[in-house]
Amino acid sequence: MKALKTLALLLLAGLLGIAGSCGPTTQTETEILWDVWGVPHIFADSNEELYFAFGWAQMHNHGDLILRLYGEARGRSAEYWGESLLEQDVLLHTLGLPEIASIWMQAQSPEAQGWLQSFADGMNDYAEANPEAISPEVQPVLPVQPKDVLANAIRVLHFTFVGGSVFRSARSWSEPGSNAWAISPSKSESGNAMLLLNPHLPWSGFFLWMEAQLSGPGLNASGAALVGMPFLGIGFNDYLGWTHTVNTFDGMDLYELTLAGEGYQWDGAVREFDRSSKSLKVKQPDGTLEEKEIWIEHSVHGPVIGRKEGKALAVRVVGLDQPHLLEQYWDMAHAQSLEEFESIISRLQMPVFNTIYADRDGHIMYLYGGRVPRRSQGDWSYWRGVIPGQTSETLWTETLEYAELPKLIDPETGWVQNANDPPWTSTIPQVLDPSDHPVYLAPNNMPFRPQRSARMLMDDAQISFEDLVKYKHSTRVESADRILDDLIAATEKYGTSAGKDAAEVLKEWDRKTDAESRGAVLYLFWANKLGREGFALPWRKEAPLSTPNGLANPPEAVKMLEAAAAEVAQKYGRIDVPWGEVVRLRYATIDLPANGGPSSLGIFRQISIAEDSDGKFKAVAGESYYAAVEFGPEVRAEALMSYGNASQPGSPHRGDQLELFVKKQLRPVWRTRKAIEANLEKREVIQGRVAEFDPLRKSQVPSTKSQARSIQ
Repeated sequence: MKALKTLALLLLAGLLGIAGSCGPTTQTETEILWDVWGVPHIFADSNEELYFAFGWAQMHNHGDLILRLYGEARGRSAEYWGESLLEQDVLLHTLGLPEIASIWMQAQSPEAQGWLQSFADGMNDYAEANPEAISPEVQPVLPVQPKDVLANAIRVLHFTFVGGSVFRSARSWSEPGSNAWAISPSKSESGNAMLLLNPHLPWSGFFLWMEAQLSGPGLNASGAALVGMPFLGIGFNDYLGWTHTVNTFDGMDLYELTLAGEGYQWDGAVREFDRSSKSLKVKQPDGTLEEKEIWIEHSVHGPVIGRKEGKALAVRVVGLDQPHLLEQYWDMAHAQSLEEFESIISRLQMPVFNTIYADRDGHIMYLYGGRVPRRSQGDWSYWRGVIPGQTSETLWTETLEYAELPKLIDPETGWVQNANDPPWTSTIPQVLDPSDHPVYLAPNNMPFRPQRSARMLMDDAQISFEDLVKYKHSTRVESADRILDDLIAATEKYGTSAGKDAAEVLKEWDRKTDAESRGAVLYLFWANKLGREGFALPWRKEAPLSTPNGLANPPEAVKMLEAAAAEVAQKYGRIDVPWGEVVRLRYATIDLPANGGPSSLGIFRQISIAEDSDGKFKAVAGESYYAAVEFGPEVRAEALMSYGNASQPGSPHRGDQLELFVKKQLRPVWRTRKAIEANLEKREVIQGRVAEFDPLRKSQVPSTKSQARSIQ
């Protein structure tokens, strides 16, 4: 075991500079400057040291969570934590995750292998230097291996974001989403392009973000990484920035096979499954390990995930043969122009997501990204179902090229947006035409949240940075603006006295979900009863911002309002209860009134809520990391990590930014040494470490012993 020591030194004055360049025989110092919000600003003289420090910093803020995620990605949860997790292990082994991760590791360039080794070394060295900071429950996962980093990425990106329906049967998680804007100089008050980064993900597990600044050779990038990932998933540098939203995307298909003999029907014959077995270890209540053998079957489509009544279900997922994700995002963070950035993302190593982009030269872009299967038949609805798997006619083997994907660069409108709507409404008037693309690529609709998004952009001819931040915090309920007047009128005609009392509350409501908004809770309960089928006129492409509208059945809608009012009164004592009294921000030990609300209502400031044990609702997903960025001669940026930048028990940064969330405030993103040092919580110096990786043996060469000094 390495003899690692951490020296905690309290200095009253002075800050040390960065030592010389990194090399096999050079003693170096790599700095992590931790600001008062727990954001690490890493300054390193080599890429290897940068990755090492990033691994160290992630373990500092999220060590327990990362080790649990890596243990799960190994398919060894039941071995570490008991039989209740065996089903998850079986699924991951059935999907072939450990083997795919090994193949990916072998496929990395020697340079990328070294980066992954350094990232893992940083985590391991932190855990060895700070054993008391890591929960005993997750310590058996140590040491982290480079392959674990890739396995976690594949599990999250390919088997969850792409293949989420596979996992919804195994675990419950909120539908991920996001908002994103790019505004060109013609639409910007300052004449500078601006970017809004605004993902909406669950506030737990592998969906958590960690904010960081990475400064190394030719690099000064800020943004956020999903925990355990070795790259900034969304971010910006001195020249440009990018963000992602979850697109209306189908890169995973389920095939129904008809069983026959020892195999399945295929093109008029019987084809045998490829079968293999594995032995998994399962921890027993007394701490001993038992072995359980599982059998794994593969069809020509992919792994078989279930059998029932003469049928089998096989799954096929895109992108598993695209292993160079790390290098693509590393290059994206270094890019300095649209031409360079577009060349990099055209590699399509990311299997999913829209990309929204802006830069200092004034360019903006929307890209419907990902690896879209090239299909010979069927439309969007067809491929969202279970596909007959008896013939090669339905089996796709290729994906669309970058040039075939919907994209917009510098539209005349001066803006692009996405709020998880299909690509066709990325700007309005619409430029992208669905008929120019395969009918299976995406549906054609525009839910209420993207309508609110586009409306705010269209209603302001010149948007300032302050406007950008203000609109980001909008809690206006688009669906209420569409249908509330009809409901109030119907209640006057069909309602009882109780219904008219409820309508009076809605008439006085400000049509927002601010903490003090009275009527929003009543509207939520009514809208949930009404559902999508309650509108008289469905969404129409000819009127994207004014449909759906009207009540399909006004008398029935009034009855629903009266039922909703009775339910709200029974649960909360009155029908005009303030939104923030019912909807709460409960995270760690914090309990604050929320603002914002469910996407289905058409609220740009989106939070997904779940009923808590006391009958109130708590935010479980939605606004996570978000940032407003202006690309002038110097980048201006403000951001927030709603739930704080750490999940580690005992960290002061668990939930410490929720008070700003409540106030609808962002905080500055400090990017210069002077600004960071003026807002410094502590400074760590990592000395004398060299990460090496032998590309011929493809095995770890032990690093030299390192020391970290924590200077507070």
